[in-house]
Amino acid sequence: MLLSAGMKGGRDMDASRMRKAAVRWALIAAGAALYAFALEYFIVSNRLMEGGVTGIAVLLHYAAGTPVSLSALLLNLPLFWLGWRRLGQRAMLYTIGGTVLLSLFLWIWETVLSAGVIPPFVLEEDLILVALCAGVTLGAGLGLVFRAGGTTGGVDILARLIHRRFGWSMGKIILGIDGVILGTSLSVLPKERVLYTIMSVFVASRVIDFVVEGGNAAKTFYIFCRDPERLAGAVMRELDRGATLIEATGGYSGRPRKILYCVVNRMEARRLQNLVREHDPRAFFVIGDVHEVWGEGFREEPEE
Repeated sequence: MLLSAGMKGGRDMDASRMRKAAVRWALIAAGAALYAFALEYFIVSNRLMEGGVTGIAVLLHYAAGTPVSLSALLLNLPLFWLGWRRLGQRAMLYTIGGTVLLSLFLWIWETVLSAGVIPPFVLEEDLILVALCAGVTLGAGLGLVFRAGGTTGGVDILARLIHRRFGWSMGKIILGIDGVILGTSLSVLPKERVLYTIMSVFVASRVIDFVVEGGNAAKTFYIFCRDPERLAGAVMRELDRGATLIEATGGYSGRPRKILYCVVNRMEARRLQNLVREHDPRAFFVIGDVHEVWGEGFREEPEE
């Protein structure tokens, strides 16, 4: 019986892992399809630019007419080899998958748009609208890929390798490489197009943050008030949130006191502020952003 139960439990765990892997790959595929659509429909159709290795592929398309899908894949091949050797097979699995899917969907959208199945979105008189639409769609696609633990390769691999070698910030490395690529594009595109591209990249970065962190972001509160025990009870009763009392000592008075600490989602933050003010109008509290929260009341089980 114990052996049978153990085998059943093992099968259940395998099935659960397979479901999670299927969901991850579905999100990566959906994100790659959306990103590829935005790139071909908004960026390439209006001769804007993009950062990273994809941006180099777009630049080659403008300069020599090579398909973006083919250039993106070929440019990533040496980076795949380096990443596979230096970062390990497990770390590269979702990166290679995401990049191959991106190239596949780029080819599909290139074919669809060139065949006239969907007319290209060309809006020369309002490139601000194009940049905004591109940023939102690119960010949503990349956000889905990142949320599933994948990447679209290219600069991400290079940034990780440089970070390991020199210890530089990955964000600064990516920003520096993107700056060089956008600067180089000035030799092919008018500066106005590059400025619209910067607007698109900025919007995309905000949307990526929202997609990746939005569903699991929260606010953390450190509250200094009269009778923190009573306020903790009100938080648990009215907001159905946990609260922790932290022992502290006043730096000026030297007297012991308690700090109330709690985490709520963004929609509950205003309710908690009002609750604190009702409890103690002279309360002092600090509110901070939390990017991810795991546990009861938030996300229960970490993604593998």
